Amino acid sequence: MVESTKKQLDPSKIMQTGTAFWASKLLLTATNMELFTILAKKELSGTEIQSRLGLHPRSIYDFLDALVALGFLKRTGLKESSMYRNAEDSDLFLDKNKPSYMGGMLEMCNNRLYPFWTDLEEGLKTGLPQNESKTGEKTLFEAIYTNEDKIREFVNAMAGVSMGNFMVFAKQFDFSNYKTLCDIGGSGGHLSAQVVLNNKHMQCISFDLPPVSPVAQENVAKMALDDKIRIESGDFFTDDFPKADIITMGMILHDWGTTHKKMLIKKAYEALPKGGAFVVIENIIDDNRSENAFGLLMSLNMLIETTEGYDFTLADFDEWAKEAGFVSTSLMALTGPSSAAIAIK
Repeated sequence: MVESTKKQLDPSKIMQTGTAFWASKLLLTATNMELFTILAKKELSGTEIQSRLGLHPRSIYDFLDALVALGFLKRTGLKESSMYRNAEDSDLFLDKNKPSYMGGMLEMCNNRLYPFWTDLEEGLKTGLPQNESKTGEKTLFEAIYTNEDKIREFVNAMAGVSMGNFMVFAKQFDFSNYKTLCDIGGSGGHLSAQVVLNNKHMQCISFDLPPVSPVAQENVAKMALDDKIRIESGDFFTDDFPKADIITMGMILHDWGTTHKKMLIKKAYEALPKGGAFVVIENIIDDNRSENAFGLLMSLNMLIETTEGYDFTLADFDEWAKEAGFVSTSLMALTGPSSAAIAIK
């Protein structure tokens, strides 16, 4: 019986996960070089892509055909006769010229996070961040908010990773009993934009640090939503939250330790009227902590990036929300591993 079980075991999962960084780096590199943006305009041959991207001829077809095999590109012909075009999802989400572009997060993964994860073992042993702060440089947010290029990269990354969630939330959440929403840590204003685009009666405030405001204001102006969205600057640790019927936080709570999480939840409670809703959009880990692998990996990414941050379960959120005074909590599934944890005052 034991011998039979051994013969049925397959090491493919181990190998696929152990070498997953190969495929990851391939996609990150292609995105960073704007391959999908170039191919969104028209299909190109391998030699045309080689010329456009300034690549050496040695591995051009391995590079492109690996993207075909992984489903990110489509191809007709073979090698010298080949013509390449984007797969449908690549064309929608990885073309920089489309509002659905989510490659900003992949750019940040390529340019920042990929090398930091090399030191995961050290982070697990020390409990300390493994990003820029490791070498005595500015912390994550200090480095971002003092450099305009980094601000834009970070804002675009956050928009990319969350846009699908914002769209689902804006369409599926019942806004009929609410009129105003304040998005705390609103970054580029994308959540507010989706809410007002899909719910014409809503008025929104996007609240974030002063260096982010110009980027958010530009985004709102481009979408001609100035009359529906107000950009407010402030520090969510030191300033009171603007009053609103709904307070939202997208990928905010997981940046902080338990004490700060509870403080932010309490501030949201105080800014809401009775019956108001506090909505946290995160990769909420399942209560059994055995299914949402992405949520658990994101929590490890908080180890890499922050001093105390971690992702959490709905049970965790329910405990903190009830402690702050909220009467009930629920979970709304969004896209993939992401959910909206909702607390009602």
